[in-house]
Amino acid sequence: MRATADTAAIDTAGLRLDWCSHEAATHAVMRWHYSRRMPRSKLVRIGAWEDGRFVGAILYGLGANRHIARPFGLADTEVCELVRVALARGRRQPTSQCVAVSLKLLRRQCPGLKLVVSFADAGQGHVGTIYQAGGWLYLGESNQSYLRVLGKIEHPRTLYDRYGRGGQSVPWLREHVDPRAERVEMAAKLKYVWALDKTLRSGLETAALPYPKSGDLVAQVEH
Repeated sequence: MRATADTAAIDTAGLRLDWCSHEAATHAVMRWHYSRRMPRSKLVRIGAWEDGRFVGAILYGLGANRHIARPFGLADTEVCELVRVALARGRRQPTSQCVAVSLKLLRRQCPGLKLVVSFADAGQGHVGTIYQAGGWLYLGESNQSYLRVLGKIEHPRTLYDRYGRGGQSVPWLREHVDPRAERVEMAAKLKYVWALDKTLRSGLETAALPYPKSGDLVAQVEH
């Protein structure tokens, strides 16, 4: 995901989206996103304002999966992940509209980008409502295998960044970091994509699945 020089903000119906600082993005994530964690990857940070009041940030980046582009036959620079939607409650503009405008700004900034991937966390009770409202394509569940190290559940990519290749191996972690390290299977995440390339979208539509509903999600979590 390669960015060009800064482009103009987008204003629509009292909503303004523009680039924001790392500090502003961190504030939004810590206050309004359930994870309370900033992604570690390089980010495109888009802030949102209503009538001049800062109401959050939408962040795009490389995500935790280093091979996110592989299933689509694309280069790493052609795919990114929508990693955080951290918006204040009580806004006039719906979240799906904020995300839609942010995609326009992202496309201007990164003209070589072809696909955006995002995940709804079923374990947190999310079914992907904002993606369904925005017309994203649903590609099914993505199984999540994490690691518990020193009493904390971590994504393998986080441990790779911290310890190198050994950080993704339970035997290595048990020998060098935590003798009680173990692999943990998490609730599946629901995979959605937004194609910025019309030809690519046409191809992905054939693989798209019906949107999951809240009832399906309850059954999955209970299982």
